[in-house]
Amino acid sequence: MKKYTLLIMGIISLVFPLVVQSDYYRHLVIIALMWVVIGSAWNLLAGYTGQVSFGHAIFFGTGAYTAGIFASGLGISAWWGMAFGGIVAMVSALLVGWVCFRLRGPYFALATLAGGEIFRLVATNWESLTGGMVGILTIQTFRSKISYYYIALALAALCIYVIEVVMKSKWGYYFLSIREDQDAAESLGINTTLYKNVSLLVSGFFAGTAGAFYMNYMGFIDPNVVFSLHYISIMTILVGIVGGVATIWGPAVGAFIMVGVQETFRSAIFGLAPKWVSQTHALVFGLLVIFVILFMANGVVGDWGKIKKTLFRIKA
Repeated sequence: MKKYTLLIMGIISLVFPLVVQSDYYRHLVIIALMWVVIGSAWNLLAGYTGQVSFGHAIFFGTGAYTAGIFASGLGISAWWGMAFGGIVAMVSALLVGWVCFRLRGPYFALATLAGGEIFRLVATNWESLTGGMVGILTIQTFRSKISYYYIALALAALCIYVIEVVMKSKWGYYFLSIREDQDAAESLGINTTLYKNVSLLVSGFFAGTAGAFYMNYMGFIDPNVVFSLHYISIMTILVGIVGGVATIWGPAVGAFIMVGVQETFRSAIFGLAPKWVSQTHALVFGLLVIFVILFMANGVVGDWGKIKKTLFRIKA
């Protein structure tokens, strides 16, 4: 992305909560920024390393519960939980990698899906630690959403920057070689198991940090929210697919598109449509993904050149 474009985006991002006074729109952007982090984390593992995961709710939920347990169980500020949420998520990533990287392709994806359900059931039944279905409730630190906005913005910027640096390093070339042909990479002396785990650790760290931020921001979690297959793991994949896998900015674009579409239909198109429209956002998600797969297989960012040509042809 060109430097002046990044500069304009940076300025807009910094002044947005100061110019826009509505807490509703601030909230939407905060949630979108959180999804930028989660989607970018998934993209590192699935898009760049070729290990498609259906279980990123594992890391998101682990980070969220780390922050929640710090606050409710240990009496320590949940912000310390945010600092450690990514680290604890990395520990869970080690466990997931140890089990699931014995498998490849769709078998790996199914194993991560099963792992997410296992973590959800453990959180549901381990009531002495997690509170079970009652969940964990904490008091928000800040009344204003502006503070949460800048924290989410910093986290998203850090995530994108780190992934860009990683992909320009030796690790990045190893990740790409594993994605293209794991057997060929092994024949060249690359320890594919090691570097798949490295990718998973970095991915799990940022997803866990996003989960810990969610705990601090929302003030409430339960297993069916933060370990949800539909609301977390599937949404993460949709963010990557719509925005563009294996692109640095794809998940960021996908996050804002998906949050925008979701909220538009949940609000029944801002109150202008019948109430039943608010129940159709899952259907719209499915139709959107089908459209992207058929006409923009590389996502919005990956096929941006083709999209611009099409738009100019229509105008002409």
